[in-house]
Amino acid sequence: MALLDRVLQRGPRESVPAPDERMSIIEHLEALRRALIVSLIGWGVGTIAAIFVAHYVITFLVVRAGVGHAIYLQPGGGVLLQLKVALYIGIVLASPVIIQQAWWFVSPGLHPHERRFVLPMVVATVVFFAFGVATAMFALPLYIHILNSLTPADVSYLPDITELVGFVLIMVLAFGLVFELPVVLFVLGMLRIVNTRWLYKRRPYWFLGLGILANFLTPGVDPLTPMIVFIPLYIFFEATTLLLKVLGR
Repeated sequence: MALLDRVLQRGPRESVPAPDERMSIIEHLEALRRALIVSLIGWGVGTIAAIFVAHYVITFLVVRAGVGHAIYLQPGGGVLLQLKVALYIGIVLASPVIIQQAWWFVSPGLHPHERRFVLPMVVATVVFFAFGVATAMFALPLYIHILNSLTPADVSYLPDITELVGFVLIMVLAFGLVFELPVVLFVLGMLRIVNTRWLYKRRPYWFLGLGILANFLTPGVDPLTPMIVFIPLYIFFEATTLLLKVLGR
């Protein structure tokens, strides 16, 4: 569809610039393997570095959640929790490498004039991910306060640190991914893969799909959490669609 749009815009006599020499399936698989290996190495290095600070991060998350004190219920639960937190922190630390490798993998399929978007989009993707993580951390105390305020007055909350930190990490990563929606939609719009008419015409499907995505990003938690994730998702959809419309896309 995108290729046909380019042909129609240039007219019958103007040639369509082709991407660099077509890669074979084997070359695509080799490129994918390289991207995965580099991403996993980055994740491994980030995780090893995070092991030394995981206990500080756990303390910070507990304090940030405003619960004061937390317990764990299984022998060795504290050690396993530090390893789990280190894995999550490793993802965050390695996110610039993972994002760069993802863009590097798709760049051979772009035309030369489209590849100018790659570096700005790598930067934008990293910045939006970090902004999403920061937003989740900033809103965390308010969100937990709202949840606890909905419980009966004679019931007190004694958090299991494994459940608490797991919940916080899910929210942090979910918000990091949610904040990538504007980047994805903007790139698709600038490449003319989608346009504002197509997006507005299928708004009900986007509404439903983003709701399903919000539930997928927050599995096994309360019904309110997917709504907290869905609201910024839909706001980003509307804002990015409006931006594309202003840019004539």
